[in-house]
Amino acid sequence: MKKTNLIAALLVLTGLSAFGQIEKKPMAQLINDEFKFAADQYRVLAKNIPVGKTPQTFENGKPVNYDIKWWCSGFYSGSLWYIYEQTKDASIKQEAEAALKVIEPNQTYTGNHDLGFMMYCSFGNAYRLTGKAEYKAVIERSAESLATRYRPVVKSIQSWNKSKLWECPVIIDNMMNLEMMNWVSDNGGDKKFKEISVIHANTALKNHFRPDFSSFHVVDYNPQTGEVIRKATWQGAANCSAWSRGQGWALYGYTMMYRFTKDQTYLKQAKGIAHFILNHPNLPADKIPFWDFDAQGIPFAKRDASAGALMASALLELGQYTSGSEKAEFKSAAETMIYSLSSSAYHAKLGENGGFLLMHSTGAYPLNSEIDVPLIYADYYYLEALARYKKWYL
Repeated sequence: MKKTNLIAALLVLTGLSAFGQIEKKPMAQLINDEFKFAADQYRVLAKNIPVGKTPQTFENGKPVNYDIKWWCSGFYSGSLWYIYEQTKDASIKQEAEAALKVIEPNQTYTGNHDLGFMMYCSFGNAYRLTGKAEYKAVIERSAESLATRYRPVVKSIQSWNKSKLWECPVIIDNMMNLEMMNWVSDNGGDKKFKEISVIHANTALKNHFRPDFSSFHVVDYNPQTGEVIRKATWQGAANCSAWSRGQGWALYGYTMMYRFTKDQTYLKQAKGIAHFILNHPNLPADKIPFWDFDAQGIPFAKRDASAGALMASALLELGQYTSGSEKAEFKSAAETMIYSLSSSAYHAKLGENGGFLLMHSTGAYPLNSEIDVPLIYADYYYLEALARYKKWYL
């Protein structure tokens, strides 16, 4: 290995200036500054969104926007609500409300499992901050739509439709959509939604995980018998690898399931996943993971800021359910992730990056899609992590 490459590798693994030094201002100041920046930066982003579309990324100097049925369509409005909550900026609220109108028709969509991402990250935050009955009604209708994808024989919510590749695929990402189901049941809605969530979480617990608490991405089932056909990946490096964002979905999902059920099995699982992530030898010192923990080319593999933001948010909540050295470990790791993401290594400058906050996310590396770009959900979970830190730790 050439000396320059060796130095670069060491810098990556130590979290130093391969991506820039991490500035450590007081967390309270950092959070306040970040939300002010987000308000200004999202005004730039808003100018890049065509009518009826939702923002996804910024590639090759051009904004990329998608139809409302794209799984990420709720993150823009959700991010705006987080920004409004902290800044009380009326123009941000107005933009958040307008973004809700765009995606409102999704409440009856049944084409995949992503209604939680689409409608709870958006309308859930809107209802939390405004208490408007019409927002709650949309969430309830969305839960009803998502429930149509529950397969009693498989004991899971089917993620994608049957195709030449899959019979009845269930992906670890689906854990995230259970939050909406749980919430509706706990807030006056049909109890069946929470029952489905618990059954789905238990099935995933049985079939998605390896002994070391890492998760497969996709488990394909026989829809007639409920038997597992195969365990595979779609976005990870290999069927046997630990796709980083998938580990984040799992961590967040079981932490959230513990919140709603207080089932110690879910808490134990969340802790196990957290320790897998934080103790992994391929996790860099800045704690922003490579796109897959087993990616080829580490330490030169691409990072995934979205996974880091997601993990930070999940660890902050998990810290609420733990104590002592474990709580301190989860909080400290989340702090490192937040400081890393707020540094010049991953953080855009005002007016740049197409209006997105974070750089260096990876959507689907094996598909050559969204590699080393900003992603709307990276911003969302980063803002959520900042808000959670302020709420719980300041």
